[in-house]
Amino acid sequence: MTHALSGLKVLDFSTLLPGPFASLYLADMGAEVIHIESATRPDLIRLFPPYANGQATSHSYLNRNKQSITLDLKSPESIQLIHDKIAEFDIVLEQFRPGVMQRLGLDYASLAKINPRLIYCSITGYGQTGDYQQRAGHDINYLALSGIAGHSGRQAGGPPPLGIQVADVAGGSLHALVAILSAVIERQRSGLGQYIDISMTDCAATLNNMAASAVLAAQVPQYAEQSYLNGGTYYDYYETADGRYLSVGSLEPQFMQGLAQILNLPILLEKGASLDPQERLQVKHAIQDKIKTQSFATWQQVFAQYDVCVEPVFTLDEALHSPLAQQRGWTVEVPIQQNAEKTETQLACPIKFSRSQMRYDYIGQALGAGQWSSQIKNQDEDEAKS
Repeated sequence: MTHALSGLKVLDFSTLLPGPFASLYLADMGAEVIHIESATRPDLIRLFPPYANGQATSHSYLNRNKQSITLDLKSPESIQLIHDKIAEFDIVLEQFRPGVMQRLGLDYASLAKINPRLIYCSITGYGQTGDYQQRAGHDINYLALSGIAGHSGRQAGGPPPLGIQVADVAGGSLHALVAILSAVIERQRSGLGQYIDISMTDCAATLNNMAASAVLAAQVPQYAEQSYLNGGTYYDYYETADGRYLSVGSLEPQFMQGLAQILNLPILLEKGASLDPQERLQVKHAIQDKIKTQSFATWQQVFAQYDVCVEPVFTLDEALHSPLAQQRGWTVEVPIQQNAEKTETQLACPIKFSRSQMRYDYIGQALGAGQWSSQIKNQDEDEAKS
């Protein structure tokens, strides 16, 4: 078996989550990723607890299979080294604010003169143009400006602070991957690389898809708890007797009928598809009252027997150790160092090919532990040792 992206070479200047998660997928699928870091200002993801095997677990996961090279990007020697080597690379990934790479002489225009086949992807909060381009932001800000937060959550309680970084990952990382690999395919025809401008806010806005189509085409405003899929119907989470939750997604008629029979709730069949807000609320209260009569474990056993789109809300620990996780291979043992016997348990890449396989050579490296054929003495390393 082969690796799907063997032969692609990536120069990754990104930090934290969006860029590194994108290059993680590239590396897992076989691309060679060289991660450029500063010796004196390390990626903050290296400092986030908790730690295992002497490193931050997030760093060990996000940077597996990548070579860590330290360079001082303020040093002319470092810039020259990158210019000398850029012809070897297919892809550059960076995450600085607009204008930073241009000031360093590492922007697309400069590097494409040396390597016209170069595919260059910039991930930023608000893109390379517009009034927001230099504005600071984080995932919660991108979700706020994209409209996602505004039609999520509860009317009484407001938008929910999510446990994952939707704009960073679904917005930045995954859209960057689609764009990069599309550019690789296009290059096979044209022979030329190109520049890719990924705004996490732009991409997060497209995640609204169904709700946005209603607003734009039908002029129907979308607010929290007012549509089919954001709490406006009985499609929701319901508390059990012991404070746990069930997810109820029984929207289709056959699932609605099954749920009504299991819970013995005729009102669900009578008013479950009603467009009237008050009747919807009555159905919701009836389901909640019924679910509240039994424990989480009891309902889990009951609904395991029926195919009606009702599932338990697992904690992350429960989910990662569930039968589903084991059957689908959600986790993998990754060597601490290449060919080492000691391993660290990490999330596996979820993509499954029929012929190609993923690679899991080693967890994220210690700062500067990677190999790069040309050696230079850089200012950052000198300062770190002094």
